Amino acid sequence: EAIFYSSKYNDVMDHLRNKKNTNLKYFISMDLEQNTNGIYAQKSLVEKGKKLLAEGNKKFLEAKINPDKMGIMLFTSGTTAMSKAVMLSHKNLVTNMMDIHTRFGMSYEDRLLSFLPLHHVFECTVGFLYVVSIGACICFCDGVKHIADNLKEYKITAMISVPAVYEVMYRKVMKTIEKKGKLEAAQKGIKISQTLLKVGIDVRKKVFKEVHDNLGGEFKIAVAGGAPLDVETQKGFNNLGINLIQGYGLTESSPVIAAETPKEKRLGAIGKKFPSVEVKIENPDDEGVGELLAKGPSIMLGYYENEEATKEALDKNGWLHTGDLARIDKDGYIYIAGRKKSVIVLNNGKNVYPEELENLLNKVEGIKESFVYEKKDEDGDVKVCTKLVYDKDLINELYNIEGEENIREFLWQKVKEVNNLMPKYKYIREMIITEEELIKTTTLKIKRHEEIKKILSK
Repeated sequence: EAIFYSSKYNDVMDHLRNKKNTNLKYFISMDLEQNTNGIYAQKSLVEKGKKLLAEGNKKFLEAKINPDKMGIMLFTSGTTAMSKAVMLSHKNLVTNMMDIHTRFGMSYEDRLLSFLPLHHVFECTVGFLYVVSIGACICFCDGVKHIADNLKEYKITAMISVPAVYEVMYRKVMKTIEKKGKLEAAQKGIKISQTLLKVGIDVRKKVFKEVHDNLGGEFKIAVAGGAPLDVETQKGFNNLGINLIQGYGLTESSPVIAAETPKEKRLGAIGKKFPSVEVKIENPDDEGVGELLAKGPSIMLGYYENEEATKEALDKNGWLHTGDLARIDKDGYIYIAGRKKSVIVLNNGKNVYPEELENLLNKVEGIKESFVYEKKDEDGDVKVCTKLVYDKDLINELYNIEGEENIREFLWQKVKEVNNLMPKYKYIREMIITEEELIKTTTLKIKRHEEIKKILSK
């Protein structure tokens, strides 16, 4: 019934007010100084609220909260299908926040750099509600190019973001070390500090003081979520004395289902399940890989006005089918293999996980990003293919290679090198190259169904 908006949306709101075909009663401008022509000014409402509180009106503070009613509606990222509206309750979100408290060890003294959009549930719960609940400080990032400056400016201690951001940060740190001719010294420092760490002595902050100073001097914990984290990036950050830990979840689970802690982590894993959540693997194969299911008080109420999709995601016993293939080791650490919808099933029944190949391809200097997909020939043969986005200038700078055909030949050699690390059935057999970025969500995940549509339309 009420909408808050900035002046950027004035035309849209005027259109809605004139049409009068919505339930909206209150149009509230964030920019007006006072109420004008039936539009309320947020500033004057805030002043009115302060006055009411001062006069003893406790109506808002004493309002009863229904913990099981929808309190927020957030949309899925739509990487494998159309985006859906997820209904989350007060109980869903608060349960998840309480679980987060047990894992990340942050306090009111921390300063967190907020980078992701707040309409993304990872940022909404972990980067906003959780931080507010512990009384810590949120500093809003000026944009991806300004992360390094903001880390220094605000003396950031913690950051919550997607793996792609940390991968760029780590590459820049290592490039700087290399340009200064300090790579060999850094490698020695890593060996010495790792040896001392085994006997409980942590000298990483002293050994890599210059790196820490460049990141503001107080940066200690980074949380990655929203996509798989590259093992080398995680290992690299931890070697330098910055705790990079991984969490996992979905919009449908408010969002976190499992996470590592600064002390409990295992490379390649997403950590252990949260205290309030139950997890299990459905129909595991010989390697223990099957669909990851989750159940608990942080699982959504359902999809808004979409009963069919709700029944598909939530079974009659309340288990959420995550759509992710995973395995759980004997110690409770969960390992994600890939999305159930994106797995490529070959004619011999073998499974190929695109994310595994993409991770290796993305490590090649000169490849910005990759997309692995399946292609069916007329004879029914299923091929593993890839689309590579390359950096023309970097390839020229590093390898002295110019011209699309020469670049194609170079990239095909790199694909063959990745193939050699794999069993033959996982070999990439066809390649498309482009300089155009892949279609992605606001959290930098590839919209796989849209990319496939784009490739097939050519």
